[in-house]
Amino acid sequence: MTRAFVFPGQGAQTIGMGHDLADAYPTARAVFEAVDDALGEKLSTLIWEGEIEDLTLTRNAQPALMATSMAAMAALQAEGVEIGAASYVAGHSLGEYSALCAAGALSLADTARLLRLRGEAMQDAVPAGQGAMAAILGLDFDTVTEIAAEAARGEVVEAANDNDPAQVVISGHKAAVERAADLAKERGAKRALMLPVSAPFHCALMQPAADAMARALADVDMQSPVVPLVGNVIARAESSADTIRQNLVDQVTGRVRWRESVAWMSDQGVTEIFEIGAGKALSGMVKRIDRAMETQAVGTPEDVAKAATAING
Repeated sequence: MTRAFVFPGQGAQTIGMGHDLADAYPTARAVFEAVDDALGEKLSTLIWEGEIEDLTLTRNAQPALMATSMAAMAALQAEGVEIGAASYVAGHSLGEYSALCAAGALSLADTARLLRLRGEAMQDAVPAGQGAMAAILGLDFDTVTEIAAEAARGEVVEAANDNDPAQVVISGHKAAVERAADLAKERGAKRALMLPVSAPFHCALMQPAADAMARALADVDMQSPVVPLVGNVIARAESSADTIRQNLVDQVTGRVRWRESVAWMSDQGVTEIFEIGAGKALSGMVKRIDRAMETQAVGTPEDVAKAATAING
């Protein structure tokens, strides 16, 4: 069996995530403590006892989801599963940072600080209320791209996340996104849902955030990952630290090519995907991309035990 470890992005956050891992595994608790130290605040208290509105703020959600993924990885390692059990790692948007941390390319502290900065920069790139995102369900990527071009009318609206064969997220100026959503429904979309996000991620409006990440990533120590990263913007494996660094900058304004990434891994012989961290959103996408792919979410001690048994045999 060839397997990949994948790491979730924004939207998977829940109050209490990772708490049972921290209770069951001292190494998982140490991950949350290290992230708290790196940020100089008790993010773990917000994750476990806070309000969902505060956790969902981009500046909090990004490092929080990474911490939960790394806690799950620490629990797996405690059960004898190392990152080398996977042939590839990948992550959805911020999950790409989690994947790089898991694969030894970035330290945990640097990853936490980068994601706090990334969250703040993405939030600040567009004034509140001027941007929006919408999920278009039931139309393929090419159709949604055509609709976005038609709806733009001099504004920005782009396909931001190509998630699976029937789910594409669009992003841009609020009015343009609303026009595209209406057009999509006219063209036969099953649903066009405005998303409760604070900024229009993964589109040209994020250029100020991309500039901020270019400066931050230039100053951070990055190693080549011990397991190749299947990158969001290239939808294939990459192991060069310098190339990955540039891809992370491009990712801020670029499309998350998740459907193509999973298809690429399938073409390389990947048959099992383990979703490390909060939620099961990526597992659902994977099954819609390739029904033959086996998926397993790893976010609780019970999940860890099941995954360890499956991997260790």
